Amino acid sequence: MARLEPETVAGKATAESGVVLLDGPGGVAVAMTPEAARETGHSLIAAADQADFQPHDIVQETT
Repeated sequence: MARLEPETVAGKATAESGVVLLDGPGGVAVAMTPEAARETGHSLIAAADQADFQPHDIVQETT
């Protein structure tokens, strides 16, 4: 089984023609409505806050 290693490079968000574009590491690209981007941002911040207090040796496995 392959191990999923956490990314250390942040994605970059920009706005164009009323759409939020997220360019992430590894070629990840997502286009979102402003509402979806806002919710995603809040969710990412909440998850990051939780992860700060969890053991850092846990890595999810992929099949």
